[in-house]
Parts: sequence; structure tokens; C-alpha cells
Amino acid sequence: MSVTVRVPAKVNVQLAVGGARPDGFHDLANVFLAVGLYDEVTATPADELRITCEGPDAAQVPLDRTNLAARAAIALAARHGLAPDVHLHIAKDIPVAGGMAGGSADAAGALLACDTLWGTNASRGELLDICAELGSDVPFSLVGGAALGTGRGERLRELEVGGTFHWVFAVADGGLSTPAVYGEFDRLSEGVRVPEPVASQELLDALAKGDAVALAAAVSNDLQPAALSLFPSLTGTLEAGRAAGALAALVSGSGPTTAFLTRDADGAKAVAQALLASGTCRTARVAPSPAPGATVL
Repeated sequence: MSVTVRVPAKVNVQLAVGGARPDGFHDLANVFLAVGLYDEVTATPADELRITCEGPDAAQVPLDRTNLAARAAIALAARHGLAPDVHLHIAKDIPVAGGMAGGSADAAGALLACDTLWGTNASRGELLDICAELGSDVPFSLVGGAALGTGRGERLRELEVGGTFHWVFAVADGGLSTPAVYGEFDRLSEGVRVPEPVASQELLDALAKGDAVALAAAVSNDLQPAALSLFPSLTGTLEAGRAAGALAALVSGSGPTTAFLTRDADGAKAVAQALLASGTCRTARVAPSPAPGATVL
């Protein structure tokens, strides 16, 4: 018997970042939107914990116990007095190290797959607690849809979305480390008063109405200057997407994937073709949002 869970990528339509806390984290107002690019995690009984991976950039995914999916299985097993003897196979379609929470998605997928396989019957609250222990983006990967994340992003309030939004994601050559981007954010904001992060009401209203033009006017990412500082070529990608007619262009999370909001599905296809033709990215993927969270197939 095996259990397969499908889990979505995310885009941050707002990422407001506060100053560094004593624990090294930052308080956030993080508006997540799940998008229709998915990884699938399959859990199968095994004699020991084993991770395998296939798909684009699979060679960059660690296959040892540092993998977030492995850590999810270990955490669930420990809570229920089990040995984490499971083979987790990850079929990747979310860009690796791209600021779209691919690793977090795999952790949420592994957690739900192992809970189903082992019959641990963990409550949603317990699953979310384990997710929060694993990383700031993992709870949202479980929940999906749209949500406001506060604290370091792990405390979620689900949000209403009144329609479908159409996105293009331009995948860069190379990755960016999230800790490195936050470190650069701290360096760039040295000596500057960093305001408390607050969700934009205009942005929340635009989501609730399903208004792409209003959402485009409200999107923001406080990590974008740091990502561009570390990966300057992304500026050309952002300019190419805007020139092709995107309503909004921004770095996705900590990057280096860039996200382009378009008016409709046809607009998304046109922007994707223009981005590929521009030579400023490795590939361009079209995806709608919102998308459901981790789901057993």
C-alpha cells in the first residue's frame, strides 16, 4: 500500500518584513496564495527511512535526513511512538530553491501522506503544530488557498478569494538561499527604522473581490531589494515581463523565481512566451490561483 499527496507551490502577494528579532527570525505580514504548480509525495512502507526524487532540478534535492520531507516523517513518528520506516518519493514540479516553498510543500505532503499511511489520525491542529516546527512556510502548504501569515509566517488566518488569478513564474538559472536573502535584507536596512509589518487592506480587498488590476496595484515584497542585490540579473526578467503586458511583476518570496500577474489566461500565455523569447529566464510556467492545499490523491 502507498499514499500519494499532491501539494501546491505558493506566491507571496505581500511580504512585509519587520526587523530582526532576538531569535534571528523576523516578524512578517505574509499574504500567501497557493498556485497550481504541484509536487507529489508518495509514502510507501519500508525497512528504513528513504528519500528519492525525480523531476526538474531533482539533483539539487537532498536525499538524507536534512530533507524537510524526511524531517516531517521523523517528527510525526516521534509523536506517536513509531519508527519512521517509510520510503518517501518526491515527484518535483515546483522550482527548487526558487522562493515558491517547494521544500515546505514536500514537508506538508510527507506529513499528510505518513499520517494517512500509518493511521496516526493526527488532528489538523497537531499537523499544523508539526508544520510550524518544521518551517515558516510549511503550515500554509498544508492549508492552501489564501492566508495571512503572521509571527514568522506560521500563524495563519485563511482569506477569502473572489475569483481566479492568472500567473506566470519565470524560473531563473540558479537558486537563492532564504537565510542569505534575509541576511542581505538586514544589511540593507542597517541603521534604518524598519516598520512593524502590517497586511495591506487594499490587497486583502482585491483578493476578496477577485480583482486582478487592484491586486496588481497592491502587491509588494520587502525582500525584493535584497534578492535583486544578490541576483542582479532578475531586474531584466522583471522588465521583460512588464514590457510583455504583465499587470504586476515581483520576486516570489526570497527568489529567484519571479512572478507576473496577468489579466487572464491568454495574457499569461503571451507573457510566458515573451519571457522565454527574452532569454532572461530558464523557463516560464503558467499557473492559476488559488489552489487547494495538501490533498490525498
